[in-house]
Amino acid sequence: MDPLLLELTVAVGGLAAVVFQGWAILLAYEMPRLEPLPPGGGPGEEVAVVIAARNEAEDLGPALDTLLAQDLAPHEIVVVDGGSTDGTHEVLAARSSRVRRIVEPPLPDGWVGKNWACWTGARATSSPWLLFLDADVRLHPAAVRTALTWAERERATIASIAPRLETVGRWERLVLPFYTQMVLTYFRAPHANRPRSRAALANGQFWLVRRADYVALGGHEAVRGSLLEDVALARRVRATGGRLAFAWAPDLARTRMYRNRGEMLEGILKSIHGGTDSAAEKLGFIAGLVGLFWLPLAVLPIGLLLGSLPLALLGLAVALACFGKHAVFSSAVGAPAAYGLLYPVAVGVYLALVVRSLGRGLRGAPVGWKGRTYADRGLPGWKR
Repeated sequence: MDPLLLELTVAVGGLAAVVFQGWAILLAYEMPRLEPLPPGGGPGEEVAVVIAARNEAEDLGPALDTLLAQDLAPHEIVVVDGGSTDGTHEVLAARSSRVRRIVEPPLPDGWVGKNWACWTGARATSSPWLLFLDADVRLHPAAVRTALTWAERERATIASIAPRLETVGRWERLVLPFYTQMVLTYFRAPHANRPRSRAALANGQFWLVRRADYVALGGHEAVRGSLLEDVALARRVRATGGRLAFAWAPDLARTRMYRNRGEMLEGILKSIHGGTDSAAEKLGFIAGLVGLFWLPLAVLPIGLLLGSLPLALLGLAVALACFGKHAVFSSAVGAPAAYGLLYPVAVGVYLALVVRSLGRGLRGAPVGWKGRTYADRGLPGWKR
């Protein structure tokens, strides 16, 4: 290739990479932030909280304690125990009589465990509002009141928040900042709040819905085979003309999503595999990861190799943009900013999981989560 043409091609690719880094920062800047309301009155309608729990003894107790301390007390708190063997029953027995334990019925064919538990819990309650909460989410005392007030103000069909992530282990601090960025950009998270946007996103860790809307959407039964039930329900809201409200709420809720490396990798793989990408789209996603996150780092050495000062300076700017953005995302999710310097490794981990998902999809291999496996053919949107 002609050296000038090569230099021009590399420069255009480098500029595109800088633009992409800026787009991710812009999306983060546009993300609405929900703050706790000051003490005072709140909505008068009653809320039922449904928690699906399967071997959550370590996290469930603190989560329930913060739920029981809400300044707007939930009318009903139901924990659906999905065959736990780790002391979850004892945790529930030690809590207030306001917490009701339901033993999850046998999992029917075609259902994902969490969806079945949420569906079971929702049908066991009667309050006009439903709050679906993960067992590892701890709440600010005003969280329920704030979220319910916000949902009513926004006239949202589904209102959900993104809690503050607590990253403790090295692997969490390495991978989760990049994973968060992928969720933000892939789903165009802040655009979910725009009525005319096609972006659809909800967060299964904490989401509110009126019971009437839940029934009209078909509830979890309508997305029973989806490993990303929150996104699937958000897409149903979008398809039926409903409204979505999505906000970052680091002061309202916090969570440590994964306790170890194996659980984290399995959880991210489940999320990747549970999407609606075809095999061709997965290949395109792999190419995008390489092209947007690894190849831009080659601009600087190519510029030095070609003896081009402008290209070398552009490569330096690209590298600073890439590493700087990831340092910002690391800080935003509670990891030391220095972990942003390891972002090429984080990309490699994520890329390996996407490749693994592609391989499983092509083979029709099952995907596992929480000790259960789900056949690939039961996941919506996977086309081989």
